[in-house]
Amino acid sequence: MTMSFRIAARSVSSSSSVFRSAHHHGSITSKSFPNRVSLISPSFRGKSTTTSGSVDAAASGSGAPTATPKPSASVGSAATKEAASEVATSASSESVPIGMTSIAMILAIGTVSAGAAIAENATASMVPTFDPKQQRFDQSTFSGRLSKMLLACDPFLLTYSSEEVNKYKEMVDNYEHHLKNLPTGVSETEMSRKLWEAQRVASAALHPDTGDSIPHPFRMSGYVPFNGPICVAMVASQSTSALLFWSWVNQSQNALVNYYNRNASSEMTNETLMKSYAAAVGSALTVAFGLATFIQRRYSPAQAKNLLRWVAFPSAVVASSLNCYIVRSPEIDTGVPLVNSDGEDVLPNETSKIAAERGVNSTTLSRAMLQAPVYFLPPFLMGIVPPLKNMIQRNPMMRVPMTTYLLLVCFGIGLPASVAIFPQMGEIKVEEAEEKYHNLQDVKSDGRPYKVLYYNKGL
Repeated sequence: MTMSFRIAARSVSSSSSVFRSAHHHGSITSKSFPNRVSLISPSFRGKSTTTSGSVDAAASGSGAPTATPKPSASVGSAATKEAASEVATSASSESVPIGMTSIAMILAIGTVSAGAAIAENATASMVPTFDPKQQRFDQSTFSGRLSKMLLACDPFLLTYSSEEVNKYKEMVDNYEHHLKNLPTGVSETEMSRKLWEAQRVASAALHPDTGDSIPHPFRMSGYVPFNGPICVAMVASQSTSALLFWSWVNQSQNALVNYYNRNASSEMTNETLMKSYAAAVGSALTVAFGLATFIQRRYSPAQAKNLLRWVAFPSAVVASSLNCYIVRSPEIDTGVPLVNSDGEDVLPNETSKIAAERGVNSTTLSRAMLQAPVYFLPPFLMGIVPPLKNMIQRNPMMRVPMTTYLLLVCFGIGLPASVAIFPQMGEIKVEEAEEKYHNLQDVKSDGRPYKVLYYNKGL
């Protein structure tokens, strides 16, 4: 979770007191105070006052610091006392409550997991007979793909040990035995549900192409809970160096999530991996920081504030898309295998670069679209839901925890929704693939030529 976490909160805040936050390519932060570097929102604070030379650094939606003037007045004057009082009040109301924000993060993770449990229980009576080559939900519809991804991104899946994962994988491998030898009192539907659940646990931890275990922080089920602490660290950051460090950590995790959930049927050298990582993280950070810095230096504070309202969202889209595309782009050079409806390679040791490019492009587009719910939903909810509005008005200290909670929940729902836009197993017409695939015959259907082939686009 990065910049969207920061840019979404800008829309929530009032014009006089704004909590700035970041999610998916950036940071959540507090209001800046005089003589202190603070990580702010996607909009430029740019308050115009008489100055004395002190610097208050504020970040834009892309996370770049900028200098703002400090009020000055004669020592002992009423203006000085009033200004000091205002700053003290502001600091008290806008400082980041780390404890409450951490609790909000934990509650958000629990909410996302509860949503997955509700989705699983709601469809428990409609499970089809288990078949590892098929899907529990209809993957030709968005609702079916969304249901699958909601269960796949469930943070609770992280609680299973390696031994339990291997046990469930073995259960899936021996599914025919379990279906034929039902325990007393267990129906075929109930056993199928257990097998689908076993497959869900195993597939969340093991890569579908290699069978290797994916490290917890880089699983789809770990995206929300492992980015949460990073976001809380960003809340506490009060210097440009801290912002850069946590943004690097954040972008690194994004790159590794993209890497570990790629199509791994084609090998990638360590050199290619490191080049892709450096390019992905470097370009994303350049977009995140560079555009805001340029605008803040090129335009007046008032103009910059207005401009950054419009560039924060596209900056988040570009940064997240670049990260995903660059990490996944080596697949285009090597290609990916094409398989039939049974998942069997139609040309062993051969790959399709055309299919690989489609897979990378669709995954990149889904990452870009993930920014939308994170950017628009939290400010929309906090602006129209009376209990939320009233609670924040009565207790401004709740703004940061509430924004954190809503952003993480929106991300936990938006991630499955954006990934579900495209089926994980993409299809390509034979005539649209390379010529070597054009005249292949399906021996299982009386030698008729294939019309459609499939490929794993990755997540």
